[in-house]
Amino acid sequence: MATRVATPAKKTAAKEFVFEWKGKDRNGKIVRGETRAGGENQVQAVLRRQGILATSIKKRRMRSGKKIKPRDIAIFTRQLATMMKAGVPLLQAFDIVGRGNPNASVTKLLNDIRMDVETGTSLSGAFRKYPMHFSSLYCNLVEAGEAAGILESLLDRLATYMEKTEAIKSKIKSALMYPIAVLVVAFVVVSIIMIFVIPAFKEVFTSFGADLPSPTLVVIAISEFFVAYWWLIFGVLGGGIYFFMQAWKRNEKMQKFMDRLLLKVPIFGPLVEKAVVARWTRTLSTMFAAGVPLVEALDSVGGAAGNSVYQIATEKIQQEVSTGTSLTAAMSNVNLFPSMVVQMTAIGEESGSLDHMLGKAADFYEAEVDEMVAGLSSLMEPIIIVILGVIIGGIVISMYLPIFKLGQVV
Repeated sequence: MATRVATPAKKTAAKEFVFEWKGKDRNGKIVRGETRAGGENQVQAVLRRQGILATSIKKRRMRSGKKIKPRDIAIFTRQLATMMKAGVPLLQAFDIVGRGNPNASVTKLLNDIRMDVETGTSLSGAFRKYPMHFSSLYCNLVEAGEAAGILESLLDRLATYMEKTEAIKSKIKSALMYPIAVLVVAFVVVSIIMIFVIPAFKEVFTSFGADLPSPTLVVIAISEFFVAYWWLIFGVLGGGIYFFMQAWKRNEKMQKFMDRLLLKVPIFGPLVEKAVVARWTRTLSTMFAAGVPLVEALDSVGGAAGNSVYQIATEKIQQEVSTGTSLTAAMSNVNLFPSMVVQMTAIGEESGSLDHMLGKAADFYEAEVDEMVAGLSSLMEPIIIVILGVIIGGIVISMYLPIFKLGQVV
């Protein structure tokens, strides 16, 4: 059984749908395929021009897809690179990857890109139409691969870069999420105790007719505040966190402040710094190895680092390099990069293997991130246990202090 994909001769301005069809060609052979058109009549007309007698035409039902994440793009890039290395034509590779993706949103995106490429748009040009999913770095590397005729190699390098970058982000998030999750659970537990448990103890203590210890009075006062204003407490905390996160994402001044703060925070600061340096060196290594000129490559490196402090520093480095200063000297002048990275960059410039040395530096700092994440997980557990023990233990002791005075009342 053969498979054939038919497409309209040209795109119309009307809304189009994807139709799956089945029919017979001039030799009586059963063929199947799909095409994008405004209606069944257009599909039949296209098939007739190709000598195909349609026996079945059905509009494809589009599933409600999930949000497209950077990890989805990384997986797609790896699959596309693998298929192209295996000799699969570009359009067929798009079709295979799109059909096999569990996320309907990714499938639709790939189908749209394939249609653009079919109508004569370059692959990098098709990617540039979707800046939400394909960064300028991604598009620049694909464009360089198309121009040099080594698209499959560049896609393979790009997939490796994205996989390593996503791995670092995942490790950082896991290191930060563990203590945050535990503290959130602790807050919920304490709130339940304050709202439901402490009032019951308060009724019992009132019947004693004795003066309560100061710690108990403090806990009861906090409980009364929780009972009276629990809606305000949860509303202020939830709203405050939401607006803080939105300001962090959208406000440039807040982003710069938080990026500087994250680099100075005890324990987590060195982890964030190593992760940023690893992304910075990995990005520049990938761009330079693809044949992108150094000054042009630095355009994408700053944003890819994920920290505004390093982004501003990269702009200064780019200005100095464009005026003839060596990359090593420019990196030293911003006083942000570890001496090892600066020295490896100097060796790379002298030996003509800058991409290789930067790649080695990225490998080293990625390994450092792995070790620090593992160490932080072990370090945070006892700290969190102590904090929770002090909070919960303090509440329990405060509630039992009046019981120890029962003898005085009797």
